This record gives sequence, C-alpha cells and structure tokens, in this order.
Amino acid sequence: MTKDEIYSELKAVLVQSFMIDEGDISLDADLYTDLDFDSIDAIDLAAKIHSVTGKQLKPEQFKGVRTIGDAVNVVDELMRNG
Repeated sequence: MTKDEIYSELKAVLVQSFMIDEGDISLDADLYTDLDFDSIDAIDLAAKIHSVTGKQLKPEQFKGVRTIGDAVNVVDELMRNG
C-alpha cells in the first residue's frame, strides 16, 4: 500500500465510521481539535486500522498521532515493518 492508498482508506473509515465530512479531512487535520476525536475515538480508529490492514497497532505507536498525516505515517510504518 502506498501512502496515498493508506490516506484514501483512512478517509473512507473516517467518513463511514465516524461520520466526518470528507471536506474536513486533510493530512494536516488534527484528530482532536479539528475532527473532535476523543480517546475512545482514537481506540476505535486503531481497531479500524487493524481490520483494514490485518496488523495490530500497539498503543505506543498511536500515542504520538495527532493529525491524519501522522496516522498515515504510522500505518505506512506498520505495513513495512509488520
């Protein structure tokens, strides 16, 4: 998966599962301040990433994720390194 494909998958998950307007989603969008995420939403997103990639995110991997771009980078690293 390329970073663009990861971004597209994440965007689809955010729209479908979190009811976020597609127009609000960008690589720079902050999950917490721009998209109104809370810690439960972050856990749900990590679970959705697991279902899409088949790979389990460790909590410490997701801890530094603030933006959609951060999430894309974490998933990209997870896909490369398993």
